[in-house]
Amino acid sequence: MRRAALAVAYVTATVVALAFLLLPIVAIFAHTSPAKLIEQLSNPVVVDALVVTLKTSLIAQLLIVLLGTPTAYLLASRRFPGHALAVTLVELPLVLPPAVAGIGLLAAFGRLGLLGSSFEALGITLPFTQTAVTIAVAYVASPLYIRQAIAAFEATDPSLAAASRTLGAGPARTFFRVVLPLARGGLIAGLALSFARGIGEFGATIMFAGSLQAVTQTFSLAIYAEFDRNFDATLAMSALLVLFSIVLLAALRIGLTWQRSSSTGSPSLFGLSSSS
Repeated sequence: MRRAALAVAYVTATVVALAFLLLPIVAIFAHTSPAKLIEQLSNPVVVDALVVTLKTSLIAQLLIVLLGTPTAYLLASRRFPGHALAVTLVELPLVLPPAVAGIGLLAAFGRLGLLGSSFEALGITLPFTQTAVTIAVAYVASPLYIRQAIAAFEATDPSLAAASRTLGAGPARTFFRVVLPLARGGLIAGLALSFARGIGEFGATIMFAGSLQAVTQTFSLAIYAEFDRNFDATLAMSALLVLFSIVLLAALRIGLTWQRSSSTGSPSLFGLSSSS
């Protein structure tokens, strides 16, 4: 009897929790007809926000991968004085309130900021430009990629990299032919998390870049701006972000599965051994 009551309690709690999490998502699509949602996708505000969001997010993710991947590999494969501090600095933007992150970026790169005069001397203006949006997105999203990348590199078998070096491969070739393929699933998962965080960024962006249509107004900023003016457009942009999130979540699941399956094989070593 007690076991049955406990099972009922578990099932009830699960159903309530899932319903609570799913209801707002369903409501976005149920509040208006699909035809009206599609119609709003041609709204200039929606189109401009889509272009700004995709452009800045893709550039930010490119920067995150190019700079974050070697950073993660160094932190995962080496222990040095200040290692714990470096990891803490990587994670710090995760716990900063987004508005504080935006103020920090403005205080660092604004006209009166720490580096503002240097940029001004070079004729570079960052605040309230699309470049500022890219920087804000990269700042708040990069820790998610780097943390996942560190975990992915730490999960690779070090003996495989050592075997690669024994076969005559240099550090660069070992990284690209052995370590990187083994960690690719985790890197894809980190990229999905980072991209999801980036397209939903609001606080740091509005503080550092403002909300100028077709210039710095991303989806999140446009949803806020249109909330009182055109609720249908707000719903359309929200629905599009939900679809983006579903795709990114699927990529995250695939990446994690790929990481687990890759950790059981060493295809790159076969390539190295066959070419040695």
